[in-house]
Amino acid sequence: MRTDIDPRNLIGRKAFDRNGAKIGTIDEIYLDDATGAPEWAAIRTGLFSRDAFVPLEPSELVDDGTLRIPFDRALIRDAPDFGVGRHLSPAQELQLYHHYGLDTTPPGTPPPDRDFGHVVDQDPA
Repeated sequence: MRTDIDPRNLIGRKAFDRNGAKIGTIDEIYLDDATGAPEWAAIRTGLFSRDAFVPLEPSELVDDGTLRIPFDRALIRDAPDFGVGRHLSPAQELQLYHHYGLDTTPPGTPPPDRDFGHVVDQDPA
């Protein structure tokens, strides 16, 4: 998703799944604790006013001002419900990442250091 969008401007916008089916209205935006970047949206769905958390990273803000989420409506509606207005814990975020089949490595995390042997022209001591 574009990073130049003020997350407050997303609240109240309509959200649709990858097939164009309406999911609901964006209720809240959750920011990453480390970067402050918008990471999750709570979408108010259906008659029972349940909120479903969706990842913003693979989602797209369409020219008409709606949010297109690249997952099926059924998967979104089956997302874990943690209630809105509270902080998402790292364990809850991990549960959401797994639900959507997303990589759990935070963006920008360097790969782990590995020892591939010694450098040429240096004594392996």
